Amino acid sequence: MAERIALVTGAGRGLGAEIARTLAADGWTVAVNDLVEPSAQATVDAIRAQGGEAAAFAADVTDEDAVAGLVARITASLGPVTAVVANASGPQPEIPLEDLAWTDVLPHLEFFAKSPLLLAKAVLPGMKAAGGGRIVHIGSDLFERGDPGWSAYMAGKGAMLGLTRGWARELGRYGITVNLVAPGWIPVERHGTLTPEVEAGWQRQQAVQRMGIPADVAATVAFLVSDKAAFITGERIAVNGGQYLG
Repeated sequence: MAERIALVTGAGRGLGAEIARTLAADGWTVAVNDLVEPSAQATVDAIRAQGGEAAAFAADVTDEDAVAGLVARITASLGPVTAVVANASGPQPEIPLEDLAWTDVLPHLEFFAKSPLLLAKAVLPGMKAAGGGRIVHIGSDLFERGDPGWSAYMAGKGAMLGLTRGWARELGRYGITVNLVAPGWIPVERHGTLTPEVEAGWQRQQAVQRMGIPADVAATVAFLVSDKAAFITGERIAVNGGQYLG
């Protein structure tokens, strides 16, 4: 792809920030999105400190008008988006079925189905004009693994996987690939400090005996948006140290 402009949503911290930094280190100009400007700008500052190119773009990626405006602003400022990483998410409470309401499920669908849809439709014209593009969804291995109290979250992530596979079939003819990265539990800022007992208990469930780190996920995304992955589409790639195989 001649144009290497990547949009990473929810990139103010956690996995999104690491993905943005990694893509910038690989030579992408990164549009760093977060709900609020200061969070996005912090990631931009880190990228620029390492010699990369990035700009901050605050927007609610579950809002149709906001997403259209976001992509328009990026295109006017940086150029057409040729890679989009749908990473943004909201609160993830654990709720048992007895207490679960539709209003608890809907926010997950907003982030993991509606937002990817809005993003894909907004960047599609530019990708077609550029002769190709990359769409990467950040899912979760929890959809396959299952866990009590997480059915609403898993419903959203499952919807994201369905979109991935359907769009891969539709868009391959345009040189646009669509893939999903499914991390296991990758501790980030919102998880706080882990005790040695928690880490040891989790590692016993994995084939690889260490905790996953954001860089593991970012490296997988960086491969999928690269030219080396041009013949890979419709795939779900688990990044979980072999905690769940399936």
